[in-house]
Amino acid sequence: MAHPKITVVGAGNVGASCALWAAARDLGDVVLVDVVDGLAAGKALDLQQAGPIVGFAHKITGSTDYAATEGSDLAIVTAGLARKPGMSRDDLLAKNAEIVSGVVKALVTRSPNVILILVSNPVDAMTGLAHKISGLPTSRVVGMAGVLDSARMRTFIAAEAGASPKDVQAYVLGGHGDTMVPLVRYSSVGGVPLTKILSKEKLDKIVNRTRNGGAEIVALLKTGSAFYAPAAAAVEMAQAILRDERRVLPSAAYCDKEYGVGGYFVGVPARLGSGGVLDVLEFDLTAEERAAFDKSVDGVKGLVEQLKKMGY
Repeated sequence: MAHPKITVVGAGNVGASCALWAAARDLGDVVLVDVVDGLAAGKALDLQQAGPIVGFAHKITGSTDYAATEGSDLAIVTAGLARKPGMSRDDLLAKNAEIVSGVVKALVTRSPNVILILVSNPVDAMTGLAHKISGLPTSRVVGMAGVLDSARMRTFIAAEAGASPKDVQAYVLGGHGDTMVPLVRYSSVGGVPLTKILSKEKLDKIVNRTRNGGAEIVALLKTGSAFYAPAAAAVEMAQAILRDERRVLPSAAYCDKEYGVGGYFVGVPARLGSGGVLDVLEFDLTAEERAAFDKSVDGVKGLVEQLKKMGY
């Protein structure tokens, strides 16, 4: 039986970390692609040589040529500019739209049955663009944001509650950015609602820190943005799809009637399995949660409109 073939586009910090997590989980053969000569090949060779130590047996290769990606089952797209201090995700729009468009065309030409996981920012808009450019069914295009945002929220909850992150459940909906909607009401520690464990003051602090989770790391690093956790989040999604785990993971998935979104990719709880996004689960939202979600979706719609004006 052939091994699943996973392409990771971009061999920078996020892409290389995706390859590392995918190799460590033995998900399949990994192909790293990058425009910088030798970068993907060098990192792939280095990673392959960790195989005997870590205990994975799949092939890890790197190239500047998309011919190496032919027949990919799944591709994680990390290519694009990273945020710099003071730069909003939206500032990345024009440049990353150009990069993502080229990448998606190159991938789909060689792997018409590929499933795409977008990591490039602003991720909701880039996921919609990838769908449009690729011509793939909506189920085969999904964006990584909610798994990361929810993981950040779970981390902060665990720290405040003195609990293990393994026992913390949390969901973040909406666009990946300042208007994301951390759902405190649906978050818990060992099944016990957060509101029974932490004060409103602490909960508000967690919500704000979750919304600014990426910016906090950008400010500390000064010359880059987060990469370990975003890569782990993308690979978590890849594993759910490749192994048909049917896991419910917050993802930038296509919503039409769902949540009344009307045909956009936004952060929602999505069931991921063989074939990509199997369905979207709908939370019952309070009026306040709904208003926050709608505001977040409006932000995504605004970016999509900007892309249209740019000719995408």
